[in-house]
Amino acid sequence: MLTNNQTLSPNVTNNGSASLQKTLVLWQLVMIGLAYMQPMTVFDTFGIVSDGTGGHVPTAYIVTLVAMMFTALSYGKMVRRFPSAGSAYTYAQKSINPNVGFVIGWCTLLDYLFNPMINILLATIYLKTQFSAEISIWWYVVPLAAMMTYINYRGIEMVASFNSIIVFFQLLLMLIFLVLVVKGLYFDQVGAATLVSAKPFISPEMSISAVAAGSAILCFSFLGFDGLSSLSEEAKDAAKAVPKAIFLTTLIGGIIFIFITYFMQLFFEGYTFVNPEESQPEVLLYAAERSLGKFLAATFFQSIGLWLAIFAVFASGLAAHTGVSRMMYVMGRDGVFPKKTFGYINPKYKTPSINILIVGIVSLSAGFFDLDFALHLVNFGALTAFFIVNVCVIAQYYFRDNQKSGFRNTFHYLFLPFLGMLCIGYLWYNLEAMALQIGLVWGSIGIIYLAFVTKGFRKYPQAFIDRQHNVE
Repeated sequence: MLTNNQTLSPNVTNNGSASLQKTLVLWQLVMIGLAYMQPMTVFDTFGIVSDGTGGHVPTAYIVTLVAMMFTALSYGKMVRRFPSAGSAYTYAQKSINPNVGFVIGWCTLLDYLFNPMINILLATIYLKTQFSAEISIWWYVVPLAAMMTYINYRGIEMVASFNSIIVFFQLLLMLIFLVLVVKGLYFDQVGAATLVSAKPFISPEMSISAVAAGSAILCFSFLGFDGLSSLSEEAKDAAKAVPKAIFLTTLIGGIIFIFITYFMQLFFEGYTFVNPEESQPEVLLYAAERSLGKFLAATFFQSIGLWLAIFAVFASGLAAHTGVSRMMYVMGRDGVFPKKTFGYINPKYKTPSINILIVGIVSLSAGFFDLDFALHLVNFGALTAFFIVNVCVIAQYYFRDNQKSGFRNTFHYLFLPFLGMLCIGYLWYNLEAMALQIGLVWGSIGIIYLAFVTKGFRKYPQAFIDRQHNVE
C-alpha cells in the first residue's frame, strides 16, 4: 500500500509491472458507449414492439429510458466511489461482501463474455443477406473475431477511434432515413400524412400493460452504458468523466430512440410488417420506396443500411470485447483468477492482451450457437449486474457511509436506487425460463469454483484481501 507521499507512474503498478493507461476523455467514452448500444438497433426492434404496443413505440421508449436512468445514476455513484475496471464485481466486493462480489462478477461475465459472440452472430446474419446463405458460417465468424481481437489488442485508443467513426455513420444514415420519412409524411401523404400528432405517445386504444411489455423488450436496446464503468482505469479523471459518460450515453441514446420512432410510428401507421422480429431490412426498403419511388434507388439505400448495420454490430462487439477483458483483468489482479494469465498487461500496448485473446477465442463460438440461445446467455448476466449495482448504492452510501440524514441523502442513496431495483425486478419477472435456468447453472459453477479457490470460503488470495480493505 502506498503512503500519502508516494506516487507511481500511471502505467506501472507497485510491483513494477505494466498497468492500464489513462488516455480516454469524455467524448471518447460516450462514443464507445453509443457504439455498444448501437443506435440503429431501433430499426430491428421497431416492428415487433409496434405490433405489441398497438403503435406506441415512443411511449415504450420513454418508459424504458426512465427505468434505465435509475440504474445509470447508480452506476455513476459507484464509479465515483470506486473508479475500478472491475465494475459491478468491484462494487459488490467492496460494498457488500467478497463472496458476493465474486459471484456477481462471475454472473456478469455471462453477459460480457458472450456479448462479442452475439454481435458476430448478428453480423453473420446480415452478411448472409448480402451474400449467399450457402457460404459456410466460418468464413464470416473467423475474420470478424480476428479483426475484433486485433483492434482491441492494439489499444483502447484504436477502439475509441473505430467506434467513433461507426457511430458517426450510423447517425448520418439515421438522419437520411429521417429526411425520407418526413418527406413521405409531409409531401407524399404516407401513413398518418402529418408531422404533428399525439397518437404515437397516447391514444384511447393504448394498453398500459402492452406498453410495459414493449418497454421490457426495449430495455436491451440500452445495454452498453454499464460497460463504460469497466473503462474507469483508462479514463482521465475517471471519477468525473465516467459517471458523466454513463449518464450522457443513456440519455442521448434514449432521446434518439424516442425522436426517430415518433416519426416512424406516423410513417408506418396502418402498415403490416411481413417479419416483425427482423424488421430492419423492411423498414429501410419501405421508407426508401415510398419517398424515392425508384426500386433500384430503394434497394441501394437498403443495402447501404444493412452494410452499416454490419459495422454497427461489429463496433458493439468491439466495445463489449473491451469491457470484458478489463473485468477479467481485475479479477486476475485480485487473484481469484490465475494472476499471471488474467492479470497480465501488455507493456507495449497497455492492454490485457491475454484476456483479449481469450475473449477472441470464445467469440468463435458464434459458429455453434443460434441467436435465440445466445441472447438467453446475456440477459441473465446483464440484469444481475443492473440489480446488484442499485443494491450497492444503498449498501455503500446509505449504510456503510451512513449518509442517512436529510432528504437529499435519502432521495439519492435510498429512494432512487430502490426504484432502480424495482424496474430491474420487473424485467426479472419477464425473463424467459431458459435464461433463468442458464443463469442459475452458470452461477452454481462460479460458486463451486470460488469454494475451491478459497478452500471452502476460508482463505482468500492476499491481493483480493488487500483490495477489499484498501479504499481507492
